[in-house]
Amino acid sequence: MEEKIVLTKLNKKELTDFILSLDEKEFRAKQIISWIYNKSATTFDEMTDVKKELREKLKEIALITDVKIKTKQVSKDGTIKYLLEYSDGNLAECVLMRFDNRGNLTACVSSQIGCPMGCVFCATGKRGFIRNMLPYEIVEQILTIQRDTKLKVTNVVFMGQGEPFYNFENVYSAIEIINSELQIGIRRITVSTCGIVPNIKKIASKALVPTLAISLHAPISSLRKSIMPVENKYDLNELKSALQYYIEKTGKRVTLEYVLIGKLTDTKEVALELIKYMKDLKCNVNLIPYNPVMGDTYKKPSKKDIMTFKYLLESSGKKVTIRLERGADIDAACGQLAGKAQ
Repeated sequence: MEEKIVLTKLNKKELTDFILSLDEKEFRAKQIISWIYNKSATTFDEMTDVKKELREKLKEIALITDVKIKTKQVSKDGTIKYLLEYSDGNLAECVLMRFDNRGNLTACVSSQIGCPMGCVFCATGKRGFIRNMLPYEIVEQILTIQRDTKLKVTNVVFMGQGEPFYNFENVYSAIEIINSELQIGIRRITVSTCGIVPNIKKIASKALVPTLAISLHAPISSLRKSIMPVENKYDLNELKSALQYYIEKTGKRVTLEYVLIGKLTDTKEVALELIKYMKDLKCNVNLIPYNPVMGDTYKKPSKKDIMTFKYLLESSGKKVTIRLERGADIDAACGQLAGKAQ
């Protein structure tokens, strides 16, 4: 028996060519693309404006997707975490975040299976690197969320497993599909990176420039080296230079993501160093209270230390927010995605 064609694996041209090869008109391909990406169809029967004969043919020779939901967990705050299984048996997570006072539905997607960066405070880093994800595997995370919930994702953040800028071409291709087929505006797409300097510069020159979030987590090189090995390859000075290039080239503001680890990265002395570092950067700061990871000795910061750190940074004139913790009870919060079956 011939293997079925998986439609979400095909790009727009390939899918159109496939439909044309069945002696169908081009508009049929457009209908099917719309059903897959805009209407999040789970079956061919749902495609009511596609003639029955073609739907029956597609059932025989094609699948909409071959990605399966391995587990689904719902947090008490409404966050949903999916563990997805891909055709090679590998697993990766994505998360749907909802906020009571906003209409936004944000999909947090993974870009790699595992992660090569080895940040000591992150569960994904402990898993190690397995492989890069293909564009369709990234987009499938959003489609899976939409099919399962019957809701429309409005925002996408590349903040799941992996370092997006170590999978640059596939991530950029996924952004193009998210923008064109899922019709999510580029301003609503954010890529988070540990600071892969050449690709920060590269993204600044692209036609579609997403919002950039930098996993900074320490403003002192020796401290950053102790928790983020990337500092050995691209240090804080190189990173700052790349950020200034991105800001100048795009006119966009960057977000500095900063994990507050109790008595390590959350002290007054460190706050003052961070103020110096970001003084001439067009940026906001997003503070992330550390989420414990099994086997770690790091501590959550106290509420008092969080507020003192925030107050000090705000005195420099920068906008500072504290990230709302979402899904911690299902290990879906920042740094907790491990991509393993329970």
